[in-house]
Amino acid sequence: MTATSTKTSPPEPRRRRKNNPESVRADILAVATREFSEKGLSGARIDEIAEQTRASKRMIYYYFSDKETLYLHTLEAAYQKVRLQEAELDLDHLPPLEALSRLVRFTFCHHAKNPDFIRLVMIENIHHGRFLAQSKLIQSLNAGVIDALTNVYLRGVEEGCFREGLDPRELHWLISALSFFNVSNQHTFSRIFDWQQAAPENQRKLEEHVTDMVLRYVRPDEVTPQP
Repeated sequence: MTATSTKTSPPEPRRRRKNNPESVRADILAVATREFSEKGLSGARIDEIAEQTRASKRMIYYYFSDKETLYLHTLEAAYQKVRLQEAELDLDHLPPLEALSRLVRFTFCHHAKNPDFIRLVMIENIHHGRFLAQSKLIQSLNAGVIDALTNVYLRGVEEGCFREGLDPRELHWLISALSFFNVSNQHTFSRIFDWQQAAPENQRKLEEHVTDMVLRYVRPDEVTPQP
């Protein structure tokens, strides 16, 4: 009787978990954005953020030192996201009216799709912009959007489709204000006036109205013919 020998494969080496610092940081910031936007700086807790991420509380402190630093980085990430997307609009290669229309529509839709961003901005206003003022990154990012809008505006004035005398910062304020209110006051406005503001068809109408209002604002005043 011959015994049949069975060959056993050697055990596979254990796969070591590879820590990707950028991925870990992004995960922490995504959860922190939600926590800070819902509970504010004082209400958010590092313990709760750690429970919802792949990182430990100790690791969060390793990357961000303390809760206020994490909050500041969360603000920076939120502003960086919107400004990077604005930079991809390719406004310099579009006619001025089309470029401005694209920027307005982008701003309106971005804010509508990112209510966490709006709430973070509202929370930072409660703190009188104290943390935002500490960030050179945010200041440089926001200067960039004004530069881009200035270029569009000056091209429009040169081509005669925009009126002279407007301040690009005030134009940016107008675009932001109309788009911001759509999110910040959505629930109260809907309840007060019994109107489903968030309904897709109403959002499409509002996007059209906001775009039309801004474009009418920048166009040259029409000269009424004398009788």
